[in-house]
Amino acid sequence: MKNYKPKNRLTAQAYIDGVLSGNRVILSRAITIIESNLETDKALAKEIIQSILPASGNSMRIGITGVPGVGKSTFIEAFGKHLITQGHKVAILSIDPSSQRSKGSILGDKTRMEELSNLENAYIRPSASGATLGGVANKTAESMLLCEAAGYDVILIETVGVGQSETAVHGMTDFFLLLMLAGAGDELQGIKKGIMEMADMVVINKADGDNIRKSELARLQYQNALHIFPLAESGWEPIVTKASSTKNTGIDTVWEEVLKYKQLVTTNGYFHKNRNQQKIRWMYDNINEALKQLFYGSKEIAEQLSVLEKNIISSEISPVKAAEEMIEKFKKTF
Repeated sequence: MKNYKPKNRLTAQAYIDGVLSGNRVILSRAITIIESNLETDKALAKEIIQSILPASGNSMRIGITGVPGVGKSTFIEAFGKHLITQGHKVAILSIDPSSQRSKGSILGDKTRMEELSNLENAYIRPSASGATLGGVANKTAESMLLCEAAGYDVILIETVGVGQSETAVHGMTDFFLLLMLAGAGDELQGIKKGIMEMADMVVINKADGDNIRKSELARLQYQNALHIFPLAESGWEPIVTKASSTKNTGIDTVWEEVLKYKQLVTTNGYFHKNRNQQKIRWMYDNINEALKQLFYGSKEIAEQLSVLEKNIISSEISPVKAAEEMIEKFKKTF
């Protein structure tokens, strides 16, 4: 089945020319190729990516994450519309490792971002369903390159899942934005230290109406919390601001701070250093993902694993010894 070739595929050059000309239909079809697990599509995807590579990399990549109910899709729509009024072309991509189980929420988000999705200079793409975070993240990174080659100069990468997905988004973006809500004084309890440390900016969303006073209190709490962390390698001191996506207040401030960050890290050299480090990590991520697929895709390995699982349960062999046997068996296949 993996060698099956769909009839509706174009030539590699047709995809390349379509993407480079900014054709949104061809861009979507090219991303579908990237997301495909068919062997014929994998070869086609490599050719497309390699050819558009020189035209990629010319965007500001912004990662956006936030707690459930923070109003992420509303914020992204308001932020995206603001960027377009400033003359930018905006692409929104997502990383959702849970989408295979829950079918994800980004498709609903796309419906809620109806105004933004109808704008000519906006492009919204849900993530591919994937069994592993690594697979979804790699495909999102490739989709990002295609969007850049198509002329989108601001890429918003949203994390829909929780946990490792934040790290994945941080690892492929230039600026990491954390959306939070004002609560009853226990805001810091619900955020992992690791996510706070990754944030270049915290935005207290829904800062309107009866929430204004609580939002200011939350802003002060987060700003104080951020001072605890050591200064990032970028040299940037993370800030906390307030915004209301429904009232469209504070959205312009978010972009102004992103531009200040871009100026700082471009001047001190961190921007290009970080991009280069991300490229190297991306190579290793692809190697790791390919090795996992090679290992678990082997029929012999699958059969042996099934036997070893039973032996582990019956205490005939230790998990460590079983793993060692599997690796030795795998090595002999080469």
